[in-house]
Amino acid sequence: MACKVAGRLISGVKCMKTKRTEGMPLNAMLCHCSAESHRECLPSEWYEKAFPKMKKLSHLLKNVDLIDGRLFDIRDESIIIDDHIAKKMHTFKSLARVLIGCPSVQKTLKNNMVTLSAGKNANPFDCFSKPSERDPMIVNSLSKVSNFLNVSAQQRKLVRLTVCPQVTQHRIWTATLEEVLSGLKFELDYLHSQCPNKGIKMGQQIVSSCLKFLSDKNTSNDLDSTSWMRLTPVKTAESYASQKWEDILEMFNDLIEYLKSENELVSHINKLEVMKEGLSQIKDVLVDKSIGYKEAKHQESLVQKKLTKTLGYSSKCLFTLLLYYLYGHVRDIEIDTCGGVYSGGVDQNRFYLCMGRILTSNEEKMVWSGIKQLDKALGVFKFVWETAGMKGVLNLQGHLWCVGAEARMFTYKGNVYFLHGISV
Repeated sequence: MACKVAGRLISGVKCMKTKRTEGMPLNAMLCHCSAESHRECLPSEWYEKAFPKMKKLSHLLKNVDLIDGRLFDIRDESIIIDDHIAKKMHTFKSLARVLIGCPSVQKTLKNNMVTLSAGKNANPFDCFSKPSERDPMIVNSLSKVSNFLNVSAQQRKLVRLTVCPQVTQHRIWTATLEEVLSGLKFELDYLHSQCPNKGIKMGQQIVSSCLKFLSDKNTSNDLDSTSWMRLTPVKTAESYASQKWEDILEMFNDLIEYLKSENELVSHINKLEVMKEGLSQIKDVLVDKSIGYKEAKHQESLVQKKLTKTLGYSSKCLFTLLLYYLYGHVRDIEIDTCGGVYSGGVDQNRFYLCMGRILTSNEEKMVWSGIKQLDKALGVFKFVWETAGMKGVLNLQGHLWCVGAEARMFTYKGNVYFLHGISV
């Protein structure tokens, strides 16, 4: 069984238990919320009972942020690995999504936008008023982005033809693999320090071998290792020439097998599976840096050509390469409230893409963390919009919600972000 460990835990969070208040139990409330999800709003009594529960969870999770599937203590940015805290965060965000739909919160949102923008483009649209606009979204493929933006099949072809040659460059490909492996290595090292087991230990060895492969360093000859690790100790030109991308594909297969029971590493294992798609397409390509410059460049060119030809528009591998190309990271982006694309009112050539995040506190570090995460998500959508040649100008607008927060407006990289308080 996988270890249940925690990084630097928030004081008192791990051992706390939510007390039940009078009225509908929390689990029943969430089930009721799901059953009523297609209604525009719930009875006022529901919001009145739900708000104290959300407020309490907000206090318990004050220093915890959820960024792309991982819990962090924002005070020192340490990773938190704890199922108990993860469940509380899921409950907190589920309640918040419904409370954002409360008529009083919606009214406050509109007033904030008008007041803080000083009348400029003052609330030309109603955002997050529909239940579907408050649904979460994991941005993990170009298809998902294009479906959201209503990009046509012809425009998707244009996006792929533009994106593929850029993100499949050899340096982007290898750097993306290294980023995937480095993130996994960091968490494997931490888990090994807390509760070592055979799977984690073997995972560490394999990750090190993968990174050495990518950096052209020699791997050790270990008789207990699997076949791809038992390399001849004499490094001749012939032994270098025999290496192919298939070698690292086999390493990924072994890595997944050893770590599949480690629940804390699910997101990393998923990303290994994603990158296997690209590896399988170039497995016959040689990896040999002992040859001349022109020959080495030819090998790198083959990698780019094969990936460009075979990675389809819906490929999560292609999307991961794009994320690294744009931001230098590889984890899929999570959005708490997906919002939508709204018309700019009188100006038919102007559109607004609104998306949101739900925060556990309104501390500056938490707020700016939320803004930066939204910036990455919104940036991917605008990149696809512009690359596809969509008609009209797409303006980006981020919304953040927090219990009891004072309404504020921020500008980051030329885009506007609103902070709204949640109260009933």
